[in-house]
Amino acid sequence: MPQINLISFGQFEVDFVHKIAESVSHDYNYKVAIREGHLDLADFFDPTRRQYNANELLKMVDTLFGDSGVKSFGLFNVDLFIPILTYIFGQAFLGGRTGIASTFRLSNDRYGLANKKETLLERTIKEVNHELGHTFGLVHCHVPGCVMTSSTYVEDIDQKKSTLCSNCRAQF
Repeated sequence: MPQINLISFGQFEVDFVHKIAESVSHDYNYKVAIREGHLDLADFFDPTRRQYNANELLKMVDTLFGDSGVKSFGLFNVDLFIPILTYIFGQAFLGGRTGIASTFRLSNDRYGLANKKETLLERTIKEVNHELGHTFGLVHCHVPGCVMTSSTYVEDIDQKKSTLCSNCRAQF
């Protein structure tokens, strides 16, 4: 059975990471192995923006943790950006072997709302599934509710399901 390595770069509760792994395994029908990763994130911090460069972070995760025949996915809790956007939730190499996502902007407390662990977990699963879809060559989808629809705001994530629509599933 093919494998996805879910690499935790942060202090996430074990149960949180295991629930993400279970969902990813179910949604993609891949075995998911949980790993712990360590990087000096200071190397990716942009002091002007006070955020972390997702392009460079993605490249480093690919270099250090990418494995041929396996998808590698890094989970972080830092504010990510790419030069053309104010912030992003995640990023992946289209048709590649590596993706990343961050929980930083997925938590309700960032928006002055009551923090709910279930909401953070649901949003994180959707974002991980979305970015993994890109690693499998899927592009943004226009079918309402598909996990591959684009998400500019956290509300966009809330509007979609955690799974691929039938059109995207057929391409996968």
